Amino acid sequence: MSAAVKYTLGRIGLFVAVLAALWFVDMNMFLRLMLALVFSAALSFFLLKGWRDEMAGEMADASERRRAEKDRLRSALAGDDQAGPEGERRDG
Repeated sequence: MSAAVKYTLGRIGLFVAVLAALWFVDMNMFLRLMLALVFSAALSFFLLKGWRDEMAGEMADASERRRAEKDRLRSALAGDDQAGPEGERRDG
């Protein structure tokens, strides 16, 4: 399972858990939802740090791969990939 899915499910789970804890408190439903959102965000900052860091690493790796592929395609379109490191032609 990817880190983004784990983190997202963790955030949703925390929200549901906090909302369940606030369910029996006598207050407006909108206020209850807003408090659950704020408290779950604060808790996720501490409790889901590992998953958040893992997700950020995966996103950085994917971004680097996309950038490298984009650079490779740009050089291929410009015809720069036809020459090897010493100016000799490569077979493609």
